[in-house]
Amino acid sequence: MTEQELFHVLALQQIEGVGDIMAKKLINHCGSAELVFKTKTSQIAAIDGIGSVLLQKLKDKTVFNKAEQELQFIKSNEINFTYFQDENYPSRLKHCIDGPLLLFTSGNIDLKNKKIISIVGTRQITSYGMEFCRKLMEDLAPLDPIIVSGFAYGVDIFAHQLAMEHELQTIGVLAHGLNQIYPKTHQKYVSKTKQNGGFMTEFWSSSNPDKENFVKRNRIVAGISEATIVIESAERGGSLITANIANDYNRDVFAVPGRTTDKYSAGCNNLIKTQKANLLTSAADLVYILNWDIEGIASKSRNDKKPVQKQLFVSLENDEQKVYDYLVKNGKELMDIIALRCNFPIYKISGMLLNMELKGVIRPLPGKLFEAI
Repeated sequence: MTEQELFHVLALQQIEGVGDIMAKKLINHCGSAELVFKTKTSQIAAIDGIGSVLLQKLKDKTVFNKAEQELQFIKSNEINFTYFQDENYPSRLKHCIDGPLLLFTSGNIDLKNKKIISIVGTRQITSYGMEFCRKLMEDLAPLDPIIVSGFAYGVDIFAHQLAMEHELQTIGVLAHGLNQIYPKTHQKYVSKTKQNGGFMTEFWSSSNPDKENFVKRNRIVAGISEATIVIESAERGGSLITANIANDYNRDVFAVPGRTTDKYSAGCNNLIKTQKANLLTSAADLVYILNWDIEGIASKSRNDKKPVQKQLFVSLENDEQKVYDYLVKNGKELMDIIALRCNFPIYKISGMLLNMELKGVIRPLPGKLFEAI
C-alpha cells in the first residue's frame, strides 16, 4: 500500500458512522480509499446502507488532519501495518465480515503456514487452570503452534509466558495503540514477547484501553485463530464473549471442564453444556478434533529436536499397554477399530494414542491408521 492510500484509509476510519464493514463496502465500490473521497455523491448513494447523514459526513475535511497526525506517528515509530486487501493480512481474519480494515503490528510476527490457537480465560486464574495450561502447552509444543491471547491479567499473560518458555511464537492482541501497554505491570514482558512474536492491534496511538475496546479486540483474538480455548471462566466474562464470537465465525471452541462448585469453571461448563464448546481434557482432544497432521512429531524431542529412539523399557499405563499389545498382535489399525476392540470410548483412545506417540511406541499412518513400532 502506498503512503497516499494509507493516508486516505486512515481518513476514512475517522468518519463518524463508517465502521469496518461500511468502509470495505465503500472501498470495494469506489476502487480505493482515495477514490471514496473523489467519487460523486450520486454514485456513493447507490451503495446499500448509505444514507443522507453518512453522505454528508463524507464531506468532513477535518478527518484529513487526524489522518496526517496518525500517519506521522506510524512513520516516525516504524510501525508495521497490514491492510485487509494485502496478501500478508491474516488469512482467517480476512474472511470475517467485520475484520479490521487495518492492523498495526510490532515484533517478529510470522503467520505463514502456521497452526494458530487462541487461549483465553479469567483474570483470576486458579492453580487448577495453571496446571492444565502448563500440561496443554507442554504437549502442544512439538506441534509448534502460534499462541494468541489478549496480554491481560490471569490466563492471558500466563499463556503468553508458557508459550515463550517453550519457544513458541505468541501474539498479544491489544485493546489500545502500540504506544502503550495495559496493564502497565506487563511492560516487563514486552521485549521478550516481541522476540517470540509480537503485538497486534487495530487501534490508533490516540486510543486508550477503554472498556468497549476490549470487546472489539476480542473479535481479532477469535477471528485470527483456528480455534479458541477457554481455560477458566466465571459464569460471565470477556472470554465467553470471545468464545461466542468464535462460534459466530464458525471456528472451533474448546472449554476445560471443572467441578460444578468451582466459580471459575461455571462459564466453561455452560459452554460445554450448551454445545458451544468441545470438551477439552488434553492436547489430544484438540489435535483430534482439528485433525492436525502430527505424523513424525512423535519422533522429535522438544528440547533438542533430535530423533527419539524407542526405549527398551517404556513406562505404559495399563490401558496404553492394552492398546499397544493389540497393535502388536493385529498390525495397522484404524483408531475407531482400536477403540472398539479395546473397549475404550473414542475421546479416550485419541488421548492415549497421542501420549503413546510421544513415548515413541506407536506411529500414525495416512488414513488415521496406527501401528506399533
